[in-house]
Amino acid sequence: MIKKAVIGVLCAGIALGIGIVIGHFGISSGPSWLKDVAKDVDESFIERFMAEVNTIQIQENLRELTDVPHMATTAGDEKTVQTMLRRWLDDDDGLDDAWREEYNVYLSFPDANNPNKVTVVDAANVVKHSIREKEKPYTDDQRDPDVVQPYAAYSPAGHVKGKLVYANQGKPSDYEELSKKVNLTGTIAITRYGGAGRGAKAINAAPYGVVGVLVYTDPQDINDGFMSDTNETYPHSWYLPPSGVERGSFNRDFGDLLTPYLAAKEETYRIPPENIVGIPPIPIQPIGFEDAYVLICALDGDAAPFAWQGAFNCTYNLGGPGFKPTSAFSNSDVKMDIYNQEVIKNSANVMGIIRGSVEPDRYVIYGNHRDSWVHGAIDPSSGTSVMLEITRVLGRMVKQGIWRPRRSIIFGSWGAEEFGLIGSAEYTEQYFAKLSERTVAYINVDIAVFANAYLRASAMPSLQSVIFKASKEVSAPGESSTNVYETWKRHYNRTSGIHGVIPRLGYLTGAGSDYAAFVHYLGISSIDMSYTYDRSKTNARIYPAYHTAYDTFDYASKYIDPGFVSHQAVARTAGNILIRLADSLLLPFNCADYAEVLDSYLTTAITLYQPQLEAHNISIEPLKRAVAMFTTNAEQLDKTINSLDRANETPLTIRRINDQLMLLDRAFLDPLAFPDKYAFRHVIWTSNSAGKATFPGLADAFAQAELSGLDSDWEKVHYHLSVVSQAIEGAASTLGDVI
Repeated sequence: MIKKAVIGVLCAGIALGIGIVIGHFGISSGPSWLKDVAKDVDESFIERFMAEVNTIQIQENLRELTDVPHMATTAGDEKTVQTMLRRWLDDDDGLDDAWREEYNVYLSFPDANNPNKVTVVDAANVVKHSIREKEKPYTDDQRDPDVVQPYAAYSPAGHVKGKLVYANQGKPSDYEELSKKVNLTGTIAITRYGGAGRGAKAINAAPYGVVGVLVYTDPQDINDGFMSDTNETYPHSWYLPPSGVERGSFNRDFGDLLTPYLAAKEETYRIPPENIVGIPPIPIQPIGFEDAYVLICALDGDAAPFAWQGAFNCTYNLGGPGFKPTSAFSNSDVKMDIYNQEVIKNSANVMGIIRGSVEPDRYVIYGNHRDSWVHGAIDPSSGTSVMLEITRVLGRMVKQGIWRPRRSIIFGSWGAEEFGLIGSAEYTEQYFAKLSERTVAYINVDIAVFANAYLRASAMPSLQSVIFKASKEVSAPGESSTNVYETWKRHYNRTSGIHGVIPRLGYLTGAGSDYAAFVHYLGISSIDMSYTYDRSKTNARIYPAYHTAYDTFDYASKYIDPGFVSHQAVARTAGNILIRLADSLLLPFNCADYAEVLDSYLTTAITLYQPQLEAHNISIEPLKRAVAMFTTNAEQLDKTINSLDRANETPLTIRRINDQLMLLDRAFLDPLAFPDKYAFRHVIWTSNSAGKATFPGLADAFAQAELSGLDSDWEKVHYHLSVVSQAIEGAASTLGDVI
């Protein structure tokens, strides 16, 4: 017994001695990686980064990027591919590596040898008026032979002729209203941009027997009513000239249309083209408002409703159908000859990377599309010029050994975005598993600057705090006495129950840019941001030269951002956020901000839906309990994070909490919830047609049930209530203590 005790004491002493030695050497030196593991974001480095962001560099980036038109897969596009590769592989200020990622994608182009034509013809087929085929040139940019004719991508080819009618914005309600006054069978409808998606204007028309659609931009919606290029529109101001035409993709779903949910590689299975859904079933063609004026002001029939009237100095009539007997187009038809062609072509993303030093398997992705309809100075090259400046500054610091991020940063220059977010969507499909498991966040800056009034951002609510922090550290363009945060709050704000009056953060509920696949398909926390215009001073729905031949360096440098100070502010803000996401020991997410938005959605749902739900024996209590649980767990996790001794916490604890934060939005994905909405799986941020600031599936189902009164539709309401309740409860459980 005594022998065993002595042996035990000796063993304990030996163990203690070994521990003291290990402790001594661990404290005095320790493994080389220990310091890096505990390192947090360096505020002085962020200040240095922002100081080095240069307006002249951004200006020259934009000048180079807009030198020639660069529509997807053209020679101009390849030139920009080479520019990105050259810059990102530069020995002095390039990234660790850069490469091109190729996809074989289904695109739609006009026939260069047989241009689309729209004419007014009389009974003898004599042409009475021809729609302008190319925009009026004011600078050499518009004279470039590679400027593509205005057209509607994915409109079918066809030759149709019919009496003209005016259908406002081409919404379902517009065609329904018009059909009460006019027999639409065999007609051609002229519509204005806005209110419905581009392709939807034709999709909505076809069931009424309409055989073709024209679409134009009304000066009331884009130009504050200004129409004359003598002294009112470009080249004298930012307003759209009369011949300007907004090009665009007229498909509904994003990604390559022949390879849904599959990356469009050469040997990938493709569905037959005739099985594509969500594209126009009848020919559609965009035109300028100078030609729309000629057509609309000659229409016969009843006056259109007051809400349908626009900026032209005539009454917008519905059409008889057709033109007034007193007009020059009496007894004439509109004829559309559309020669669009579909083709599979090779499109490239350009990818670049700065590898992380501590957590290389965690990615912060920053992206911007590269292709444009013409020169694309604002869309997308303002964003590309900003991204190139961010990578120049960070790349130089990496090359000089000054800095390396904790986590890996991936940069994506997406191809073929204008045809339906194709490059980014194919990337997420190809690397679905890896991106789902490893991506911390995605930052999207396609249009960096619409105008120079204030910053506007949309994001998941958990990213609100890091966006606000970064914006407080950037001086407002032209206002050295204040910052980006304050100007944003002054122009666009809300009152938060937690924070008081704060800038209003938008939500990523649609598929307007390359964040779509990251948010809706992968459930990755994302940000989309730009500098924008003061909406109290203009009715423009977007910057007027959008998708036209006038979106050039001349236009951007004169009327959008002279001096490129707003571009600089966006680069500083986006770069600040990027560094914080890549370098912070604990991810700068705030779950209580997410809980506040869910509670707001719940309040709206209770107000709008609870009485009717109870009348149909559907309880909203599960949703209330789920939001309450999420709020409790979010607040507890935030308290845990704030109380951590970060310098002494174990790496595994840090990693566990970061994984809880990173994976939060994945918990809101339900692949079966929205079978009619391609690639939309996020039950909080999926788009909704009901237009209510609440849970989208519930909102749309309730609107349909209320309209139809069918028991089967009320069952769908119950279904979507269960889907969102259980998704929120599941997300809440991921924030709780680990089992």
